[in-house]
Amino acid sequence: MELTLSLLTQCEDLARAAGGLILSFYQQRGEVILKADASPLTAADTASHEFLTARLPALLPGVPVVSEESAGAADSALPDDAPFWLVDPLDGTKEFVKGTNEFTVNIALVCAGRVELGVVYAPALGLGYSALRGGGAFRRQGDEPRTPIHTRAMNLARPAVVASRDHAGPLVATLLARLPGAELASMGSSLKFCLVAEGRADLYLRDLPTMEWDTAAAQGVVEAAGGGLFDLSGATLRYGKPGRRNGSIMTVGDLSFPWRNYVN
Repeated sequence: MELTLSLLTQCEDLARAAGGLILSFYQQRGEVILKADASPLTAADTASHEFLTARLPALLPGVPVVSEESAGAADSALPDDAPFWLVDPLDGTKEFVKGTNEFTVNIALVCAGRVELGVVYAPALGLGYSALRGGGAFRRQGDEPRTPIHTRAMNLARPAVVASRDHAGPLVATLLARLPGAELASMGSSLKFCLVAEGRADLYLRDLPTMEWDTAAAQGVVEAAGGGLFDLSGATLRYGKPGRRNGSIMTVGDLSFPWRNYVN
């Protein structure tokens, strides 16, 4: 599949427009519904979902859209090698409800299990990240031009580790114990991955499960910036799995760093 910066720009525009819809609900005391997996759902999630699932098909006719809020999203059948859009219309709903500003719109284009295009947009921060496989990764603040981003070399004297504010598991403590002097940052949504992608952090370990729409867009950004996203066996995270479920994952900026020695 040949991808272009024009397609990336169109996806960025859709993410920003969806973010505008989300902000129209922000800091209002709207109803929060708990889904079957106990994760929260708000009117903002629904509005962003309806917008993106209506607009994305026009960009690549015939390419299906899998959104977190689509009925049966975890069980929908997908051809092995055909492309599909993978969307989290509001990643970090808990952060949205708490008013932390750390929530994102995530759009990924997946083909043959790999992320070919990724867009992560944080509407309350006016901050976006985007990437094309083989075409680089970018950061964009507000209406400024895109700026290329890259991961950084690991400095073992002062590594920076990112962890989830709500979902840091026991392996995070193990990792920190094995990296004396590590700096720890907590953050919500896909912004954690993007800190690694832009060279502000080195590692992001999550040892609790995620769903594919939680990670795909950010993985595209991390990989295009020079890093990687792996399961704890060291295999690159793939997409289109039955059930759409990921196990524990490690995001790494410096691919030469033997990170498995620090968590296994």
